[in-house]
Amino acid sequence: MTKESKPDRLRQMGALNPKPEGVRAPWFREAGFFDPLDLVQVKYEMLRHAREDGTNKADAAALFGLSRQTYYQAEAAFERDGMSGLLPRTRGPKSAHKLTGEVMRLVEEHLDANGQLQARSLADLVHARLGISVHPRSIERAVARKKTMKSRRTQSPCRRAARMFTKRSAPRLFAARLARGAWAPSSSTDCGAAWQC
Repeated sequence: MTKESKPDRLRQMGALNPKPEGVRAPWFREAGFFDPLDLVQVKYEMLRHAREDGTNKADAAALFGLSRQTYYQAEAAFERDGMSGLLPRTRGPKSAHKLTGEVMRLVEEHLDANGQLQARSLADLVHARLGISVHPRSIERAVARKKTMKSRRTQSPCRRAARMFTKRSAPRLFAARLARGAWAPSSSTDCGAAWQC
C-alpha cells in the first residue's frame, strides 16, 4: 500500500494552498513546523500575526500571499467557529432542497402514462404551479432515485442475497439466514442463481 503524501491529503481536503510561493513570512521559509502548502495553517498564522504582533490586516494578508477579502472571511469564520472555521467547507446546497414532497407529488402526477420523463416540461409545470424554479436534471435524478428505491423494496430474496454478497458482512449474515431456513438451494434458475424465490 502506497503512503499518501501530505500535499495529496491536503488536496483531497481542499486545504492545499494554490499559491505557496506567495507566503513570504520568514518562519514559513525554513523547513520545519510551518508549511506554506497548508492553507489552514497559513490562514491561522495570518490572523495570529495581525492580532498578536499588531500588523495591520492588509499587510498581514499580503505577507501570507492572501487577499484582504480572504483575511476578513477567515477572521469571521475563526471568531464564529474557532479553528474549525478555517477548515474548507463544501459549497452549495447539501441536498435537493427544492424537491419537497409537494413538488415530487406534482412531478409524479404528471409523468407520462408509460412513466416517461419530460424533465423540461415538468420543470416548467412546477414553476408555473408552485413558483419554484427546479433544474430539469434535478427532477431526472430525483425520479431515478425514487425508482431505484422502489425496485430495491420489490426485489426478490434472491436478488437481495446477491446484493448482500458485495458487503463485508455477507458470509456471516448469509450463514445465519441459511441456518434459519430463510433461503434454500433448488434446481430453479428463475432468479439466475439457483435459489428458491
